[in-house]
Amino acid sequence: QVYLTESGGADVQPGGSLILSCVTRGFSFEQLPISWYRHGPDMDRELVASLNPDGTHTTYGDSVKGRFTAARDNLKSTSFLVMSELRPEDTAVYRCSTRHGGFDFWGAGAQVTVSS
Repeated sequence: QVYLTESGGADVQPGGSLILSCVTRGFSFEQLPISWYRHGPDMDRELVASLNPDGTHTTYGDSVKGRFTAARDNLKSTSFLVMSELRPEDTAVYRCSTRHGGFDFWGAGAQVTVSS
């Protein structure tokens, strides 16, 4: 059974930093891209970052470039999202996702709230 779980969501002040983790199970993690998306009360679902299987190439959404870094540890079947210089507009539910066997699988999400 495919399983993705995010953790690390929190309330943080503007300018702060946070690291999210996405632990996965049930598929060959090292063979598939893994992506991070977010959606909030005032935004449609937005791509945050997408990593190729070996982690050598990452695509970032324009709004997070230079502030967020995505990574993956294929030995632990885990992806990470390192977020810095957080802004109130980064407030959202962050979810990791992969496509396996023709289906998209999602974690439940981690809430990140940026406010003073």
